[in-house]
Amino acid sequence: MVFMPLAEAIYWAVVDPGTLAVRVNLAPHQIGEALQPWQRAGGALLMLIPLTLLLIGVWYARKCFQLFAAGRVFTPDSIRFLRQFAGWSVASAIANIVCQMGVSLVITAHNAPGHRMLAIGIGTDELILLFFSALVWVMAAVISEGLNLVEENASFI
Repeated sequence: MVFMPLAEAIYWAVVDPGTLAVRVNLAPHQIGEALQPWQRAGGALLMLIPLTLLLIGVWYARKCFQLFAAGRVFTPDSIRFLRQFAGWSVASAIANIVCQMGVSLVITAHNAPGHRMLAIGIGTDELILLFFSALVWVMAAVISEGLNLVEENASFI
């Protein structure tokens, strides 16, 4: 969890501007000049937002899997942790879309007037993350129903 933000920062420090442009839905030639250090830092900080949100979700998934490993599947905590993971993942996907727009503005800020860009895009990464989040939310709902059955069966004994 520490390595990924560090890797993102290093990536923004060393990769060529054309690759960064493509990452935020711009053509490589749409960056007029070499990127300034503040542009690289600003882009990195913006792209750390969705990564941080996703890592928070992974933290909750880890807590859920620890419960599963301890044999505690049908518990309110495991359901809550799964839902937390799904929610943070959705937040990450949405933040990625918004932050990419911000990065497109940052990396084209030194272009001549009329050549600065605001790029908006939704890619397969965001769609897959949203779909996966929905599946995890459904899994949490199934486990919740299982918990209700466990509690109902316990009341008969």
